[in-house]
Amino acid sequence: MIEDIKKTLWATADKLRANMDAAEYKHIVLGLIFVKYISDTFQSRRAELMRKFADSQDDYYLEDADPALINAELEDRDYYKEVNVFWVPEAARWECLRAQAKQADIGKRIDDALSLIETENPKLKGILDKRYARVQLPDGKLGELVDLVSQIGFGETCKVEDRVKNHARDLLGQVYEYFLGQFASAEGKRGGQFYTPASIVKLLVALLNPHKGQVYDCCCGSGGMFVQSEKFIEAHGGKLGDVSIYGQEANPTTWRLAAMNLAIRGIDFNLGKEPADSFLRDQHPDLRADYVMANPPFNISDWWHGSLEGDPRWVYGTPPQGNANYAWLQHILYHLKPTGRAGIVLANGSMSSSQNSEGEIRRAMVEADKVEVMVALPGQLFFNTQIPACLWFLVKEKRVRQGEVLFIDARKLGSMISRVQCEFTDDIIEHIANTVEAWRNSPSPLAGEGRAEGENAYQDIPGYCRSVKLAEIAEHGHVLTPGRYVGAEAVEEDDEAFADKMQKLTETLGEQMAKGAELDQLIRQKLGGLGYQF
Repeated sequence: MIEDIKKTLWATADKLRANMDAAEYKHIVLGLIFVKYISDTFQSRRAELMRKFADSQDDYYLEDADPALINAELEDRDYYKEVNVFWVPEAARWECLRAQAKQADIGKRIDDALSLIETENPKLKGILDKRYARVQLPDGKLGELVDLVSQIGFGETCKVEDRVKNHARDLLGQVYEYFLGQFASAEGKRGGQFYTPASIVKLLVALLNPHKGQVYDCCCGSGGMFVQSEKFIEAHGGKLGDVSIYGQEANPTTWRLAAMNLAIRGIDFNLGKEPADSFLRDQHPDLRADYVMANPPFNISDWWHGSLEGDPRWVYGTPPQGNANYAWLQHILYHLKPTGRAGIVLANGSMSSSQNSEGEIRRAMVEADKVEVMVALPGQLFFNTQIPACLWFLVKEKRVRQGEVLFIDARKLGSMISRVQCEFTDDIIEHIANTVEAWRNSPSPLAGEGRAEGENAYQDIPGYCRSVKLAEIAEHGHVLTPGRYVGAEAVEEDDEAFADKMQKLTETLGEQMAKGAELDQLIRQKLGGLGYQF
């Protein structure tokens, strides 16, 4: 059902945008979805309060209250704030906007509604994008879009195991995430700058295994890492709020998207006072996080500023001015607690480059035992680049498997979901996560701790994973490419022998060449009958 809703909404929304660029149009659609959601949740709380006021068994019961008193109580902001529901002024409520959808000035009315919402909810100040009055849509299209978004019902509740469960947040989150992905695909390269495909985020979160504490993303895009962390925690018996969210994003538009993405899910967050460059204006200089997850822009060359010379973050060497990859890695390590762990998406070149100081920084990080796991990824995972990518997992202080790095080659584990797009299935994500968990929890025979036994014990698998001592990595010049260490995939016992297979292929080729010669002769005869000479 939810898949049909998402696809229908997207198809209609995409049709309505006419010739408008997807990069511009996404803010129009996502902003309206945001307003619809907070208005629906406000109305749901309002309906709940009315029931409570009338229930003599409820603490909120208002005995013999007249309609005027009830209406006054319903307008008390504290009732809404106490359950983390945004207060929505009457003129900004969705039913009011929908009633005015066919008015010529509906764009201005929406902007005014957003201003009212910001005024009443300081946490949203500067986040809502007021651009509707100047939107370049054909006449009537904005009103049609309002009608479309009106079809999404975020306020319904249902009984589940005698508990009232509100589906609004989950439905809204899924629609919002789906639209982000669709816009990223429509925008191509530009869209990928703010959106990390869901399967990569799921894999990062599954391997980091966040449960409680502070989660930080230094280039948070639209906030997908945080959302997935909360989903993971809830799926494993935790609750919303078990982690504190800290993020930073340089792009002002994307910074707003992230704040909206988190706000609609009821996730408390700190994205800094403003959009800012993580290197030059670190919004969380004193933060030491339990978990860091990030997908920084690959290989950016214009990041350096003279003020960064001698920065305390460059513990393992000053990064080259022409590439920020090792600046990101060291920035992230700097922001980890002693018990912290980080997962980072980077271009494959980061695993082997020795240009400028990169090789020396990598050597220093490996020798300091900061690298825990390296994962090679399939191609075609990203909307915005075909550059091959990998995952780095770093630790501030390694507590298990000291002096070893786990290498995983997942290049063949992706599934094509379209002609140009690849992803990891949930089963593959679980498989990789189980491999890492088993490695972390099993004794290390390389360290003389005995061989692990049992169904869940870690074992090297040729062509897929291998645990490697730092001394061997040093022999390879501290290159961290998994394919260099995991070896070739084992041949299945029932595989056809090479000699037999080669003989069959040779026989088939001979048969096809003979058939080709027959067809060639037949064509010559037919053409000869028409007077052609050979």
